[in-house]
Amino acid sequence: MINQENSQLSSITINGHQFTYDIHGEADGPALLLLSGWCQDHRLFNHVVKPLAEQHKVIRLNWRGHSDPERPPGDFGVSEQADDVIAVLNALDIQKVIPVSTSHGGWANIEICQRLGTARAPQTVVIDWILIEAGAAFIKDLQDIQNPEDWVTGRQSLFDHWLGISTDLAVIDHMNKEMASFGFDMWERSCRVIENAYGTWGSPLERMGALDPQRPIVHIYSQAAAAGYEEMQQTFKEKHPWFDFKHIPGKTHFPTLESPDAVANLINDFVSQLR
Repeated sequence: MINQENSQLSSITINGHQFTYDIHGEADGPALLLLSGWCQDHRLFNHVVKPLAEQHKVIRLNWRGHSDPERPPGDFGVSEQADDVIAVLNALDIQKVIPVSTSHGGWANIEICQRLGTARAPQTVVIDWILIEAGAAFIKDLQDIQNPEDWVTGRQSLFDHWLGISTDLAVIDHMNKEMASFGFDMWERSCRVIENAYGTWGSPLERMGALDPQRPIVHIYSQAAAAGYEEMQQTFKEKHPWFDFKHIPGKTHFPTLESPDAVANLINDFVSQLR
């Protein structure tokens, strides 16, 4: 059954699939479109919606198959995610948006921006997206999760890395209750799509660099992926002045839960540059 909290959301059927969403705020200007990573839903943004909605119209939209973890939606990937989001925006008559994605929702975010162009998607925000090339340990976790015998162990390896040394209960509940509510079907698909994305593009930085036309992009993150992570982003920024990055001191991979006010402030500051 659909999450009890999802019963409070609006729903719309697009491309033969049900999508759940909610809208907060009534401000003019581009709407902020909040998109989670795989095996997550709108609850990832529970604590940033209110401060963002004070200045913007804010839409939380769940991906295909993410409103009901117990109902497999059939296979899909980044292309279908972009198809779905744009169709929902059209159905809701949302003319201009600033996509705000977390983690590997970034791959679909950039595809959405590519298709919408700068007139309709003039800026975008990516949050805690692992921007480096995928390392051997990460690839192993992705591949283990695609194996029905090893997927729970592989998922736990990711959970352990994402949590780090934190004891933040909101983050622990998000992983162990919300993300863990998705079964092998969605986890296998997500890791296959993510692995293929790295194989195609090399890294998220390369994917963003291929976006045409370019537009302002900011990466907000709290959990550094490796030594030299900030320096790598600074080098990319010097070559691509449309890119910026903002670090929030934190211990986990989930700054919207761990540091929601800081995330909201950075998004508001970034969007205000356009105005």
